[in-house]
Amino acid sequence: MSSTAARPFHPPSDPRWQALHSEPALEPALEIVDAHHHLFDRPSWPYRLEDLLDDFAGGHRVRSSVYVQCGEQYLAEGPAHLRPVGETRFVDAAARRALHMTEGAVHACAAIVGFADLTLGAAVDEVLEAHLRAAPTRFRGIRHGLSTDPDPAYARSGPRPSPGLMADPAFREGFARLAPHGLSFDAWLYHPQIPELLELARAFPDTNIVLDHVGGPLGLGGYAGRRDEVFAQWRDSIRALADCPNVVVKLGGLGMRLTGFGFDEGRQPPDSTTLAAAWKPWIDTCIEAFGAERAMFESNFPVDGCSCSYGVLWNAFKRITADASADEKAALYQRTARRVYRI
Repeated sequence: MSSTAARPFHPPSDPRWQALHSEPALEPALEIVDAHHHLFDRPSWPYRLEDLLDDFAGGHRVRSSVYVQCGEQYLAEGPAHLRPVGETRFVDAAARRALHMTEGAVHACAAIVGFADLTLGAAVDEVLEAHLRAAPTRFRGIRHGLSTDPDPAYARSGPRPSPGLMADPAFREGFARLAPHGLSFDAWLYHPQIPELLELARAFPDTNIVLDHVGGPLGLGGYAGRRDEVFAQWRDSIRALADCPNVVVKLGGLGMRLTGFGFDEGRQPPDSTTLAAAWKPWIDTCIEAFGAERAMFESNFPVDGCSCSYGVLWNAFKRITADASADEKAALYQRTARRVYRI
């Protein structure tokens, strides 16, 4: 995949390209809580509340969702450590607007995961309390990005997490403040880092941890052409992590360019059958390891939109779970997310 070198790390999704392939929704009556999405108000990549609600209304029965931090709408003034609270205020207002726009039928952003710099140690309490004041009925957790890898393919602009951050004493001091506030931790990392998360989960058994994007399997740069090797390493790490009862997993994120599947490079989007065939081994492994009650589907939109449309994405998931029981589907598509994020 030599052409990937010139591509942006997260190529913007293009609704016109997505529209080149569409499908009717499979199992349209199956209720969905989208366990992970973002809102972008960026000139080069807009994905506003109206865009999200349009996707929700595309045939699948999405009834609520979880917003996860992406650095949007930070406060322009005030202490730097408190500026991320602006994102929570922005999303809480969007959630109220969504209820009004849909007459209460759809609770978009029903739960909010924000950012706080956990390396502040115990001083992070001030930030956590500010988030909770900003969205007292919706704020549920923190995501402090952990994803880093020495391979040049994963270099990107902006600050990058320090290697070994999960073992850093200051980070752990801040991490220890989540459970007393009733907050969970969303872990966004790459698959070689899963053993570090395992140690963190064992050290804090009373803190609920959500593994984002099936643990971030890599497929670019030095990882390209090594899919079987990567899968074996990733699978062993996933099985070990699943032994920690305080960890749950999100099923999705495989549409990102960094996974190396290459669907973002096609002249036309793939159909859901093609996506399901590529993603099934990864999603099935997570469900087998964690069980349906500790796994939940996510769209990761608009980021995964570089590989397909919102509707095709959910069709791919439904093809993967075609043989699951009705109770398993209820857990995977909405019950686990409702429990973990208290929706």
